[in-house]
Amino acid sequence: MPGIGKKTALRMALHLLKQDEESVRQFGQALIQLRSEVVYCRECHNLSDTEVCEICSNPRRDHSIVCVVETVRDVMTIEDTMQYQGVYHVLGGIISPMDGIGPADLTIDSLEQKVASGKVSEIILALSATMEGDTTNFYIYRRVKHLSVIVSTLARGLAVGDELEYADQITLGRSIVNRLPFENTLKNV
Repeated sequence: MPGIGKKTALRMALHLLKQDEESVRQFGQALIQLRSEVVYCRECHNLSDTEVCEICSNPRRDHSIVCVVETVRDVMTIEDTMQYQGVYHVLGGIISPMDGIGPADLTIDSLEQKVASGKVSEIILALSATMEGDTTNFYIYRRVKHLSVIVSTLARGLAVGDELEYADQITLGRSIVNRLPFENTLKNV
């Protein structure tokens, strides 16, 4: 499993062998139940135990703003900020020819259909600031630019606490180009 090396796997196996048989059976059954009962939301492709996830079925969320993310983990990360009240669209990856992942392997078609419905006023491209993320952002932009929708992306630049001398040239350059009026920075103080 991702993130679990040989030593950790061995520790887990030895721990399970110390447990009583019924506890291990319940653990195994929980894993089987997880796989059979957790599905992808038909609206946003987030994980859910119902056909439509908790976020998409929440009438208090702003369904006109869609945050486009790579994975379910990204939804969780953004939700942890408690700053976003729109809905999501999980692509299931990003375009990466080196890894054999093309646009057809992602949920871009359903995103375009969602935007074409006319119910979406803005999509926020919240993909990784990598070559593949930027490629995917550009591809999505090209697919939806003819529709009446605002396309925005996450701000990029220096993180709070970063020192200039340690910033890479691209990040520092973007920070300068996309600078904000000082008054805007006071709103969050």
